[in-house]
Amino acid sequence: MVLLPRLHLPQDPLLLSSFAFLLASLSATQAEGASSLEISFLWSCLFPPRIPEEIQLGWNLSLTGFQAYKLRVTHLYQLKQHNILASVGEDEEGINPLVKIWNLEKRDGGNPLCTRIFPAIPGTEPTVVSCLTVHENLNFMAIGFTDGSVTLNKGDITRDRHSKTQILHKGNYPVTGLAFRQAGKTTHLFVVTTENVQSYIVSGKDYPRVELDTHGCGLRCSALSDPSQDLQFIVAGDECVYLYQPDERGPCFAFEGHKLIAHWFRGYLVIVSRDRKVSPKSEFTSRDSQSSDKQILNIYDLCNKFIAYSAVFEDVVDVLAEWGSLYVLTRDGRVHALQEKDTQTKLEMLFKKNLFEMAINLAKSQHLDSDGLAQIFMQYGDHLYSKGNHDGAVQQYIRTIGKLEPSYVIRKFLDAQRIHNLTAYLQTLHRQSLANADHTTLLLNCYTKLKDSSKLEEFIKTKSESEVHFDVETAIKVLRQAGYYSHALYLAENHAHHEWYLKIQLEDIKNYQEALRYIGKLPFEQAESNMKRYGKILMHHIPEQTTQLLKGLCTDYQPSLEGRGDREAPGCRANSEEFIPIFANNPRELKAFLEHMSEVQPDSPQGIYDTLLELRLQNWAHEKDPQVKEKLHAEAISLLKSGRFCDVFDKALVLCQMHDFQDGVLYLYEQGKLFQQIMHYHMQHEQYRQVIAVCERHGEQEPSLWEQALSYFARKEEDCKEYVAAVLKHIESKNLMPPLLVVQTLAHNSTATLSVIRDYLVQKLQKQSQQIAQDELRVRRYREETTRIRQEIQELKASPKIFQKTKCSICNSALELPSVHFLCGHSFHQHCFESYSESDADCPTCLPENRKVMDMIRAQEQKRDLHDQFQHQLKCSNDSFSVIADYFGRGVFNKLTLLTDPPTARLTASLEAGLQRDLLMHSRRGT
Repeated sequence: MVLLPRLHLPQDPLLLSSFAFLLASLSATQAEGASSLEISFLWSCLFPPRIPEEIQLGWNLSLTGFQAYKLRVTHLYQLKQHNILASVGEDEEGINPLVKIWNLEKRDGGNPLCTRIFPAIPGTEPTVVSCLTVHENLNFMAIGFTDGSVTLNKGDITRDRHSKTQILHKGNYPVTGLAFRQAGKTTHLFVVTTENVQSYIVSGKDYPRVELDTHGCGLRCSALSDPSQDLQFIVAGDECVYLYQPDERGPCFAFEGHKLIAHWFRGYLVIVSRDRKVSPKSEFTSRDSQSSDKQILNIYDLCNKFIAYSAVFEDVVDVLAEWGSLYVLTRDGRVHALQEKDTQTKLEMLFKKNLFEMAINLAKSQHLDSDGLAQIFMQYGDHLYSKGNHDGAVQQYIRTIGKLEPSYVIRKFLDAQRIHNLTAYLQTLHRQSLANADHTTLLLNCYTKLKDSSKLEEFIKTKSESEVHFDVETAIKVLRQAGYYSHALYLAENHAHHEWYLKIQLEDIKNYQEALRYIGKLPFEQAESNMKRYGKILMHHIPEQTTQLLKGLCTDYQPSLEGRGDREAPGCRANSEEFIPIFANNPRELKAFLEHMSEVQPDSPQGIYDTLLELRLQNWAHEKDPQVKEKLHAEAISLLKSGRFCDVFDKALVLCQMHDFQDGVLYLYEQGKLFQQIMHYHMQHEQYRQVIAVCERHGEQEPSLWEQALSYFARKEEDCKEYVAAVLKHIESKNLMPPLLVVQTLAHNSTATLSVIRDYLVQKLQKQSQQIAQDELRVRRYREETTRIRQEIQELKASPKIFQKTKCSICNSALELPSVHFLCGHSFHQHCFESYSESDADCPTCLPENRKVMDMIRAQEQKRDLHDQFQHQLKCSNDSFSVIADYFGRGVFNKLTLLTDPPTARLTASLEAGLQRDLLMHSRRGT
């Protein structure tokens, strides 16, 4: 509510009704949402001073009142945080004024409850109260007088028992203003007179005083600011407006004119002053105001330093603040309501006048959000840019970073070719870590265009990874493209972009030594991958150093950390086989690397030994010096005998054959038990003694070697009787070939005579004669046995068989019934027979011998018709090959392969030779 002191309601009922009508009109006007700054009503008459009443005006503009004093009311103070009212007035003429404390929430006979009454003047000397103030905590109340004294009421001001009144200040000049200021637990009281300004600490003892200034102000020309101005005490003098802290004077503002009223409202300083020289036009000026003095009401925004409002009024009575508006009461009975415009409207007005700095300050003071501020900065930047002030524009655009799309700003300065301004914007964009790869590229291009190496170094040389505000890889690419190799190398090395570092060193600077040194410092995985990628280039230019690094990388790698003497353990090692392609054009270094790996790391991959063997064979094949060739020969044989080629026998054999390394081929044949290949090799080189030696050494494991040797010597036209005799001797002793096949084999040799095989044939015929005699004896015995068996069969058929066995043929125990008897003469216990017999029809004792005989009979029956059956199926079948394949699959044919046969004749002659051999073997058994 608004308290209107020293105003009295009319007693006439007609006037009261008129006044009520005017108030109702005012309320309706305000309820309609009138945004005009003027709402007025006209008092109908002068108010008689004899009836002192306090008038309360509510937010709905309804008036209520009660009689507080019998004579007059001089001062009122309404607390903001409590519904407590302090008043000063007179009940009797000539009596000191009284102070009354009213509780507006409680009622006493319809009026507010008066909780305390005490005299305003503590002494007996009469004086006039000039000002009144109360602390919001209800523990302090100060009253100022025209004689220059100030009384302080300390304690609960609503109760007599808890309050004490004392004189705080005495002076010679009237007190014109009082204000309490609370800072933490300290309470200050500002006292201003017409000639000075002072402050007291009233929350402690002794009330220390500080004189702040030697000039004062008039009544109602002081006020206390809000926290936005740090609760400073404002004193409005005729020349300046001063702001005070409890211990010193603050800033001052030179506002001209004789000050009549000073008031603080929502961060604004409201000053009513009189100045005859200035008569600004105002919508509040009445038509008949030209003859009277004009009063100027100015509303100052001290934070943003501009005049928010200025108007001319006639005879201002007071300025009041309530319900979010400022009310100006004038002597002509009008109340003018000043309503503050919203922030957006204020900003639009400032934008129209291009007062962007003021708009920015206003937005900050109104705590506008960051998006709103960014919009103001952008408009300000656009305005400066249109005026050609590019330096000022870029500063405003910088303040929009994070809200405004960077491309909007970048496009402007690219079009204007203002590289310096664009560089400043991009630098700030990177510092705030809001730049992308394109921004980094553009900034570095700006540096390179400007050739500003110092700025470039400052940009890229950050102290730690957390301070990097750009994409490092993009920066390296741009610097490399622009030719700033040292800067690109710095970035690549400090940010562990090893591939880029090596690319620049090898492809641009051609510093191969430095690149190799850098690889040697890398961790194992990165060193391995980079050597695979750049090893060929390094091997081409610095082969020895590269080989040394590869040796270490594949054995026990430790990064070469500068300044460290200790070594990490254990080291890592790479797969040495994967680095062999690096040595494609460096056989000398390759040999050194391979030999090092085979010596230091015996469990190296097989590819190491394969490559080393191939390299040694190449060197051996191309070497002309006999001594060196012999040494290389020994090294190759030693490597073959190392046992590293057991699992890759074929590969080693191919290598030896490719380089015509015959000793190695023979060694591998022997290790692989390829005796026929060894024989074939000596046959090709006509090494007769070696042929015989191979047969003697390996003939036990592969008897067919002797047959191949005989066939080989039989085809030689030169005299080979000695070797043929040796072969025939062994064939005869081991019975390896039928005599007919031997004769047919030697028939191909024109130099071989009958004397060559005479001894062989004589011995063979003698053995066959002995065999024939043995066979005839066996035939005679079989015939006699057959005759005897037939007689027994006949006797069994014609006469009864008497079983006289008394013992079991299995357990040799006495026979007991039941028993089993066979015609062969064997008898068994029934339980023994059931336990050991395989069938009920066969005698367990005679069964093994009978089975052998039956098997021989079946074998003879099967082989008897084998040849005829094969020939018949071969003629009748549509697919002869499938018939032959079937017989081969069943193992009927024994294939005979002669390595001495030419390759084209082997396939056609193999089947015929096999069949011929089977027939000869069969005929031999028959004889």
